[in-house]
Amino acid sequence: MAKGRLVIGTKRYSSWSLRGWLAVRLAHLDVEEVVIPLAGGGTEAIKAVSPNGLVPYLEHDGARIWESLAIAEYCAEIAPLLWPADRPARAHARAVASEMHAGFRGLRMAMPMNLGRTFPGMGRTPEALADIARIEAIWAEALHAQGGPFLFGPRFGLADMMYAPVVTRFLTWQPDLTPTSRAYVQAVRAHPLMERWYAEAAAEPQSWLLDKYENPA
Repeated sequence: MAKGRLVIGTKRYSSWSLRGWLAVRLAHLDVEEVVIPLAGGGTEAIKAVSPNGLVPYLEHDGARIWESLAIAEYCAEIAPLLWPADRPARAHARAVASEMHAGFRGLRMAMPMNLGRTFPGMGRTPEALADIARIEAIWAEALHAQGGPFLFGPRFGLADMMYAPVVTRFLTWQPDLTPTSRAYVQAVRAHPLMERWYAEAAAEPQSWLLDKYENPA
């Protein structure tokens, strides 16, 4: 019997759900997965089950956790190697993960997550491009220091979890990227958990599609 549940939103669109789901799967938590289709604004079904009315929301072994970064830290208590073992590298990973959690609104607004479409050349607002430049600098520094193919070495960890939805955005909106960034995007996209998420997103009902994400202005 599962020890809890993970409540997430539509896999095609929900970037924060992807983060929480990756953390839970990387830590091998035994939870039931509950997917609630997003309504395009406040989703009443999510408000009914999640303390802050948002996804992801994790219940596990008596714990109740909302917010993706809190879920990530909970998972790291169970699987410590989700953060780098080296203390300076671990501090670096936490810093870049926190920066992703708190920032990059320009990218989020201009290039929302949609795993089923591509919009090459669109969404390139000055704010989004500034965010992309900063993200590429974060990636380049970590990859150079740790050797790749993931941000902190050969293992896909929680820093990669935080940037995985950015990878999906770059695949959808196709901004110009450096060769280093393109190689990292390919490495993340090829991870088995990302393959699984994409496949499950593609299998979602057509009735879950939202026009504002399918036909951006």
